[in-house]
Amino acid sequence: MFKITSLNSFSVGLKIGIGLITSKILAIFVGPGGMALVGNLRNFLTSLESISILGFQNGIVKYIAQNQKNEDELKKIIATVFVTLICVVLVLSGVLYFFASFWNDRILEHNADNSLVFKVLALALPWYTVSVFLLSVLNGLSKFTKVIWVNIIGNLIGLLVSLVMILKFHTLGALLAIVITPSLLFFVTFYFVEKEIKFLKIIRLRWYDFTIIKNLLPYSLMALVSSVLGPIVLLAVRNNLIEKLGLDQAGFWETMTRISSYYLLFVSTILTVYFLPKLSKAQDSTQTKFIFWQFYKTILPVFCLGLFVIYCNRYFIIQLLFTKEFLPVTTLFFWQLTGDVFKVASLILGYQFFAKKLTKAFIISELFSLGTLYFLSLLFVDYYGIEGMVMAQAFDNFLYFVVLAIYFRKSLI
Repeated sequence: MFKITSLNSFSVGLKIGIGLITSKILAIFVGPGGMALVGNLRNFLTSLESISILGFQNGIVKYIAQNQKNEDELKKIIATVFVTLICVVLVLSGVLYFFASFWNDRILEHNADNSLVFKVLALALPWYTVSVFLLSVLNGLSKFTKVIWVNIIGNLIGLLVSLVMILKFHTLGALLAIVITPSLLFFVTFYFVEKEIKFLKIIRLRWYDFTIIKNLLPYSLMALVSSVLGPIVLLAVRNNLIEKLGLDQAGFWETMTRISSYYLLFVSTILTVYFLPKLSKAQDSTQTKFIFWQFYKTILPVFCLGLFVIYCNRYFIIQLLFTKEFLPVTTLFFWQLTGDVFKVASLILGYQFFAKKLTKAFIISELFSLGTLYFLSLLFVDYYGIEGMVMAQAFDNFLYFVVLAIYFRKSLI
């Protein structure tokens, strides 16, 4: 179960380590308020990046993998997707650049004019979009080692850029680092792709085939729903926190979210590498049931034990990763960790949507979860303040788990 390659394990560990270092630097130089703005920009970027790539990543990997030995079809796929994405991303960049003030007011509200961030983002977005596309091509060509190396190099570049920008420009530097770093990955991915295929020679309009785009659209639907709507809801929720409780309180929630993302990365890696392929190959409910309960009997108990240790050391963790200014975050741990137990319990069930391509069921469940989170957060924040936000997440995760358990009950009982 735990036979994850050493290189991938190193990549995950490096990502977490860099995340911890970056969090400490952010805590010192931008404070809770700056942390909230960083969270807002990250959520906006996640949605924007998903739109720019049209949610095609999984579809690109699938079709590239299927046609590795069919040179003509491979050329059609690469040329068609590249031309389509370039057209989309240039429009998006234009909207970002010429309406930079509008986006600043919407995303970084209650703050100074940071229109420059969105103008830089407009220039960086095409490079990032192409790098994501090239990474999907590498993945489809089964060059997994090179994909991991791109991630490792990208994380190191991200750390270097973040350190320089934050130390020099503080909050503005943190925001600029977020939009600049991903675009630099283009040069890394292009280098690796060019060693596999002559990319520039393939990009010709005569290879364009709209049928390929039509075939990719179903694959993009699930990705766009979760990758676009999810961050938009989180952005709306955080703006509500800023409006009702202030920038610092919103920053405390963002801090708790960052801590959660670090330990959840271990579980998501095991799920992606080990359990998702198993679920995809499962022939009937009996095999699926075995995989589900294998997860619940092994991974979930260890995860719960880890959360107990984290809860007992929450004061030490906050002072180690952040500063004493962030100690109010310790009041959020109980509900955050409780919610994360149900989140992890439902993750394995949610992967069944992807394994069996249950598009309609996935979209309905995702909309239910996002809607529940949004309305519960509005209600609970009014009554319980910042704790109400993590309470809303915990209840949403619990309800989502119940819904999935009922939907997949035949594979559980």
